[in-house]
Amino acid sequence: MTAETSATEVVLSAPARGARWVVAVLRTARPRQWPKNLLVFAAPLAGASLGRRDGLLYAAVAAAAFGFASVAVYFVNDVADAGRDRLHPRKQHRPVASGELPNRDAIVLGALCALAGLAAGLLIAEPPLTATVAAYLGLSFGYSWKLKHVPVLELLFVASGFLLRVLGGAAATHVPPSGWFLAVCSLGALGVVLAKRYTELANLGAEAIEHRPVMRWYRPAALRLGQLAVGAGMIAAYLAWAASEHPEARTWHLASAVPLVAALARFAFLTGRRTTTPVEDLLTRDGPMLACEAGWLALFVAGL
Repeated sequence: MTAETSATEVVLSAPARGARWVVAVLRTARPRQWPKNLLVFAAPLAGASLGRRDGLLYAAVAAAAFGFASVAVYFVNDVADAGRDRLHPRKQHRPVASGELPNRDAIVLGALCALAGLAAGLLIAEPPLTATVAAYLGLSFGYSWKLKHVPVLELLFVASGFLLRVLGGAAATHVPPSGWFLAVCSLGALGVVLAKRYTELANLGAEAIEHRPVMRWYRPAALRLGQLAVGAGMIAAYLAWAASEHPEARTWHLASAVPLVAALARFAFLTGRRTTTPVEDLLTRDGPMLACEAGWLALFVAGL
């Protein structure tokens, strides 16, 4: 037995049982990340239409499908990344990395969730939804296996998960999204991923490379510049989308760009500070950011 193995065994907890096991499963499923799956409503919301009859129900099924699929990815990723997670100041406390949730349990639960996500499209007889969920799972598992080590490409693959949710919702409700709106969603997702990489590298330095080897290819200044450039591109795409709307909605949606710009500026400020706070928390727990988001939503909805 090597010294490294011994050191790893020292920090592992005993496998959880009973209620502790349930809590470990829920923690690994990351309920705080589930709101991401509401992106399936993006196309119907932007189009001011639920599309088909009972479109809300179909969109809810799509949200559930991606919910199960994303949870499957969390379980499998945590098993694949357990060794590196133990070197991370926050991730070392994840149930799989700490030993609370055995690898076997995580893999079995991940497989069941993946099957549930794929079955949702079949349940409502929507093969395109099943195809988008399958693409999401394929890209995500490919990312865990190899693609996360390919610089730049790994950023695009992470961002694609957000776009596939939008496409899945569009497929389920039969509401085709506009090209400009897809560009907004894609650039917004890429901006968040760049911000996550920047905060990791800027705040953890060499430690970030230990738990995410691809970080050796990145530089904080380049990631920061990329984040700002993508944000500017997102605003340009949003303005183009708003200008293409019908006259009754155009004024409101153009006006909604103001709080959107303010939100992006606030996000850039928050991610530029030295902090270990997850990027998701910066988007959902900062008061000024929430005020900007609420202002954008109010103007956006007013134009529907």
